[in-house]
Amino acid sequence: MGESFAKKEKAKKKAKEKQDKAEKMRERKATNKGRSFEDMIAYLDEDGNIMSTPPDARMKREIKLEDIQLGAAAIPIEEIVRTGTVSFFNDAKGYGFITDEKTRENVFVHSNQLSAPVKEKDKVTFERERTQRGYSAINVKKLNK
Repeated sequence: MGESFAKKEKAKKKAKEKQDKAEKMRERKATNKGRSFEDMIAYLDEDGNIMSTPPDARMKREIKLEDIQLGAAAIPIEEIVRTGTVSFFNDAKGYGFITDEKTRENVFVHSNQLSAPVKEKDKVTFERERTQRGYSAINVKKLNK
């Protein structure tokens, strides 16, 4: 049985790609023959920019091993207990929002996290907990006026 037209075309295409690849390789070899190793070296300056000349030796500075940080940057430890004002609270549904004094952002609060009943404009202390929908207030305590 003979080969189908699609198989013949596929074989021709593969042979053409192989020939093109071999020709590109010959071109690269011919082009790079005259270049020396020194012509191919690249240098970095103190700002991380690529240069063709070596950096000035007078600008060299020593870096202590302890100053090199490996891995991700340290996450700053944030204030655990925050203060805020109850901006909205629905007693019937049992939830509301606290406006953080420091960041001015609204944080969701559920009645299960309250130590005492709160109403709008009450000053409270709370801790933030990351949830799927953002931050949620936990351990909410009403401040005495």
